[in-house]
Amino acid sequence: MNERLKKTLKRTLTAFAAVGVLAFQAQAASLADIKKRGTVRIAVANEIPYGYMDMDGQAKGMGPDVAKHIMEQLGIHKIEWITTNFGSLIPGLRANRFDMVAAEMAILPQRCKEVLFSEPNSSYGEGLLVAKGNPDDVHTYESFAQSDKKVAIMAGADQLEMLQALGVPANRMVTISNNADAISTVSTGRASAYAATSLTVSELAAKSDKVEAATNFTDPVINGTPARSWGGFTFSQDSADFRDAVNAELTKFKQTEGWAKTMSHHGFSATDAKESFNKTTEQLCAAG
Repeated sequence: MNERLKKTLKRTLTAFAAVGVLAFQAQAASLADIKKRGTVRIAVANEIPYGYMDMDGQAKGMGPDVAKHIMEQLGIHKIEWITTNFGSLIPGLRANRFDMVAAEMAILPQRCKEVLFSEPNSSYGEGLLVAKGNPDDVHTYESFAQSDKKVAIMAGADQLEMLQALGVPANRMVTISNNADAISTVSTGRASAYAATSLTVSELAAKSDKVEAATNFTDPVINGTPARSWGGFTFSQDSADFRDAVNAELTKFKQTEGWAKTMSHHGFSATDAKESFNKTTEQLCAAG
């Protein structure tokens, strides 16, 4: 064999080997593989309250707490928690750097083309912080377009565009510089309510007995679509059996008081819990 042929053959074998390595790396583990390994690798994006690592290196949040329960039910007793930025979660799954994501990632059509989602584990939308007892009886963003009551918003927040889309005039909006100012703005009557995400409202309401989250709140409907997201666990497209097993345990857990308490513990509202049942992953993947 001449030298030129040897080099060509060597390059060909090297190329095949590289392809083989990549194929191996991209091959997602099945449920059986994970059980045999004895460890499941779960990623979070360090976002409170969805999925994060605390100062002691413990995984916390809605996603991790539910994932821990599900893994125990599946007989998987060891979890390797991996922290990465949000934008690396889907690429990481596709590259088999972890087996599952527990970041309460919103189930969206474009993401469904790249990964598999469980059924919704949570839902999160908007909310209103009001003075104790809700003296102005406000329960929707739309109500500020239909009355002379004022609503506070944080400078630069998405709620400005939402209220504008709903026809709320600028003179009924009170702009504050940060969330911390919301309690005094609402409790002193400078505004009837503060518009923010339900999780932010819940966090603020827990800080003062002068304010509370508006009950019977209805999410704003912008251009015919409720301003709400549904979060789920995420898997590689090759991990359908693992996803299906997680779904089966998630469905059972969501029927228990333990799941409801987990939602509440992490600041999700009763509306968030109820809404999590109102959409399926199939519907969410097909939307848009």
